[in-house]
Amino acid sequence: MRPAPDPRAPAIEAEGLTKRYGATLAVDALSFTLPRGGTVGLLGGNGAGKSTTIAMLLGLLIPTGGRVRVLGHDMARDRFAALARANFSSPYIALPHRLSVAENLLVYAHLYDVPDAAGRIAELAAQLSLADLLDRPAGQLSAGQKTRVALAKSLINRPDLLLLDEPTASLDPDTADWVRSWLERYRQESGCAILLASHNMAEVERLCDHVLMLKTGRLVDSGSPAELLSRYGRDDLEEVFLDIARDRRAG
Repeated sequence: MRPAPDPRAPAIEAEGLTKRYGATLAVDALSFTLPRGGTVGLLGGNGAGKSTTIAMLLGLLIPTGGRVRVLGHDMARDRFAALARANFSSPYIALPHRLSVAENLLVYAHLYDVPDAAGRIAELAAQLSLADLLDRPAGQLSAGQKTRVALAKSLINRPDLLLLDEPTASLDPDTADWVRSWLERYRQESGCAILLASHNMAEVERLCDHVLMLKTGRLVDSGSPAELLSRYGRDDLEEVFLDIARDRRAG
């Protein structure tokens, strides 16, 4: 029998995480820790390795090298135990269009073996203002409505770890601000850890305790938003992002 995971273990521990596709090195020996209850931003341009990293953290891709522990579980040996306590959201992954919002949420509630699935769906519908949408086919939702439904799907099992890929992409400023405020409040109330991949630097500054800067699969810098702003002598993270993308050195 395997020993029970340490309840004090970080939400994510990645050591030398590597993914290679033939001659292409998509992620190059990435190491980082996401503490329980913390929010870490995963930043980088297109092709930096963000989506590949998230896929490895979720067990959807097998790393070429390195190891990952999620909520104290080794993902190479015990990933299903970890995934039962984690969830993922991305506006780029569509729910089945013909199913209603309620039917989609019920499918995921059953996948996660959520007790009193109907009650949990009603609770999330009230919290995320989805009650009027539950009977509507998912394919008929607006971008903002789809984002709220995707957020409800990612919270159906009350996760201890939430992985978010561009959670406010394509949203108007009011809806995006509502989503960020909701995430801040949820993390404070639940103690959930969040890994946030985003191109919105203002969002990252607002939500994240720590930031990982990736470029061509490698970790090229990291620190709190305040530390990165000080190190690069910049006023906002977008300028830091551009410095790193254009190989302009800190200081």
